[in-house]
Amino acid sequence: MPGPAEVLVVMAKCPSPGAVKTRLAERVGAHPACELYGAFLADLAARYAAAPWRLVWAVTPGSADLSPFVGGAGEQIAQEGDGLGERMRRCFARLQESGAERVVMIGADVPHIGEDVIAAAFAALEDGDAVLVPTRDGGYCLVGLRAPHDIFSDVPMGTAAVFAHTCARLDALGLRWRALGESFDIDTLDDVGELHRLIARGAVTLSHTAAVLRTWQVAGWLR
Repeated sequence: MPGPAEVLVVMAKCPSPGAVKTRLAERVGAHPACELYGAFLADLAARYAAAPWRLVWAVTPGSADLSPFVGGAGEQIAQEGDGLGERMRRCFARLQESGAERVVMIGADVPHIGEDVIAAAFAALEDGDAVLVPTRDGGYCLVGLRAPHDIFSDVPMGTAAVFAHTCARLDALGLRWRALGESFDIDTLDDVGELHRLIARGAVTLSHTAAVLRTWQVAGWLR
């Protein structure tokens, strides 16, 4: 489907207990972890449905429908391939082969990422080949490309070396890239606590997530 030259793609799993946020599920249970993930999707949809770029949800399993969580915000495509790196590579290729000039990708577990950060990532792609937002655990929560370069093959996804290996691959390919300021994604209960504090002090508005976290407070899962 043709659309704006700038595309924000969200890599998302269809919320299902036991299939999403498994590290959190070990602490709070599969159903509460799944409810929180669904709230992330709803808040991302609310924040970016009217943004000046095309919003695309890359969904796994490919037959799933996120509409109960995101409504009519954006469009949905299936993730394709084995392994996260391959699915990401194919997603970039599909979108850019269909006319997208600059593609920025995030995961669904960074509902707090700001429009200013995403705008800065698109701006970095005006004269650069790639852009990343590193995370404190050694990974990254945003990656953007101006062309479908394969920066994912042979990178050990899901490890503390993801960012370092990706930077080395970018350099080996001779690409011009930059890293924006560090952020974090939501993997652990400590991460949820930090997100809760951001919401509490008004640094970000995430109404669906805030509603879920109020129930987590009552349950005693948040300090």
